[in-house]
Amino acid sequence: MSLKRNILANYVSQLYVTAAGILILPLYIKYMGAEAYGLVGFFTMLQAWFALLDLGLTPTIGRETARYQGGAMTALVFRQLLRALTVIFTTIAVVGGVGLWALSETVALRWLNVTSLPMDEVILAVQIMAISVALRWLGGLYRGVISGSERLVWLSGFNAVIATLRFVAVFFSMYLFGFTPFVFFVHQLVVAGLELLGLFLQSQRLIPSKRQVAEAIGWSFRPVQPLLTFAMTIAFTSSVWVLVTQTDKLILSGILPLAEYGYFTLAVLVASGIMVVSGPVSNAIMPRMARLHAEGAEQEVINVYRRATRLVSIIAGAAAITIAFAAEQLLFAWTGDAALAEKAASVLRLYAVGNGLLAVSAFPYYLQYAKGNLRYHLVGNAIMVVILVPAIILAATRYGGMGAGYVWCATNGLFLLTWVAFVHRKLVPGLHTKWMLRDVLMINVPAIVAAGVFSMTGLVHETRLAALLYIILLGGVVLLASLIGAGVNHRTLAGMLRKIKGKVINGGD
Repeated sequence: MSLKRNILANYVSQLYVTAAGILILPLYIKYMGAEAYGLVGFFTMLQAWFALLDLGLTPTIGRETARYQGGAMTALVFRQLLRALTVIFTTIAVVGGVGLWALSETVALRWLNVTSLPMDEVILAVQIMAISVALRWLGGLYRGVISGSERLVWLSGFNAVIATLRFVAVFFSMYLFGFTPFVFFVHQLVVAGLELLGLFLQSQRLIPSKRQVAEAIGWSFRPVQPLLTFAMTIAFTSSVWVLVTQTDKLILSGILPLAEYGYFTLAVLVASGIMVVSGPVSNAIMPRMARLHAEGAEQEVINVYRRATRLVSIIAGAAAITIAFAAEQLLFAWTGDAALAEKAASVLRLYAVGNGLLAVSAFPYYLQYAKGNLRYHLVGNAIMVVILVPAIILAATRYGGMGAGYVWCATNGLFLLTWVAFVHRKLVPGLHTKWMLRDVLMINVPAIVAAGVFSMTGLVHETRLAALLYIILLGGVVLLASLIGAGVNHRTLAGMLRKIKGKVINGGD
C-alpha cells in the first residue's frame, strides 16, 4: 500500500469531487433559482452539524483499523469493537434523522427566510434532507474501516462515482421530472442510499472473517470502553470544529433572505476547496503515522509528518494565495455575474486566507492522533471555542459574512503562531522552528511575493475568458514560486545559519 499512491488517488478524487461540486453550482442557480439553491446550502450545513452526534467514533474506528492492520489488535477484539460501534452508529443515525424530521416544519416556517418557494415544498425538502443526512453520516463508520485499511485508491474512485451521481446525474432527474427542490432532494436521497450500500459491502471485504476469529464475537460494549477517552476527546474537538466552521453559516441562514444566503454559501464553498486539497494528505498520513507509531518507528513518523506539511504548503498554500489575489476574477469567470463577483469577492478572499492558515495549523492534530493522545488538541480547541464562537456570533450578527470572515481569518492566524508552536515544543522539542521555516514559510512567502508582483501587471480581464486566463497565469506563477521555495529552502536556510554562526564565532556584526 504505497503512501504516494494513496495521496495521489486522494488528490485526483478530491479534485474531481470538488470540481464537480463547484463548477456545477451556477447551473443550480440558473435552473433552480437562487432561493432553491439556498436550500442546497442549508442541506450542506445540516450535514456538518449532524457531525456533532459522531462522538468521535468515526476517527476512532479508522485508527483502530490501522492498529489492527499493524498487528496491535487481535481479529476477535477488532470484530467486537466494530459490532459495538455499528450498534451505536445505527442508533444515533435513527435518533438524529427522526429529530431532524420532527423539526422540519419549525425550520421551514420560523428559521428560513423563504420569500417565493411554496412552504409545503420547503417543509418536504427539509424532511427528505433529514433522511439523507442520517444515511450519509452512517456511512462514516464504513469509511473509517476502509481508510484505516489504507484502501484509499478504491475509496477515491468510489467517491468520484458518488460525486458524479450527486452533482451531475441530478440534472437528468430534474430534466425528466422538473427543476424543483423536491426532485433534487429525492435524487440526493437515492444516491445516499447507494453510497451507504457500497461502503458497507467494501468494508465487509476488509474486516477479518469469522474463520479468523477463534471465539464467538458476541454483543458487548466492553471493547469500546478503553477507547472512550480517545473518542470523547475527538468528539469534543469535532464539536468545536463544527461550532467554529458552521456557526456563522447557521446564524446567517436565519438572518439573510434565502436567496442571499445561497450566494454567501457559494462564496464559502469556493474557499472550502482549499481544505479539500489538503484533505487527501491527512486522510493518507493519519493511518500510516498511527501504524508507524504502533511499530515504534518514531523518526519515520516525523519524516512523514514533515513531508506532508511541505506538500500541503505547496498545494493548499498556492490555492489559498491564488484565490485571495484573484477572488473577484474567479467568481466572475465562474458565474458570469459581475455584480455577484464584486459583492462576494471580499468574503471569498477572507475565507480563502483563513482556510489556508487552517490547512497548515491542523498538522499538530495529525501528530497527536498518531500517538493516541489528544490532550493538547483538546485544550487548544477549548480555548478556541471560548474565544471564536462568541466573536463569530457577534460579528456575523452585526456585519454579516464580512464580519465572520475577518474573525475566521484572524483566529486561524493567531492559532498557528501561538498554539501550534506550543504543541510542537511539548511533543517534539526542536521541531517547530525547522517546521515553520523550512516546511511553511520558505514555501509560501515566495508565493505571496510572486502573486503581489503579478497582480501589479495590469492585465485586462473584462470577459469571462480573460478572467479565466488571468487566474490560470496567476496560479501557475504562484505554484512555480512555491515549488522553487520548496526546492531551495534547505540549502538556503542552512547557508544563512552557517553565515550567522560564523559571524557570531568570529565576533562579526
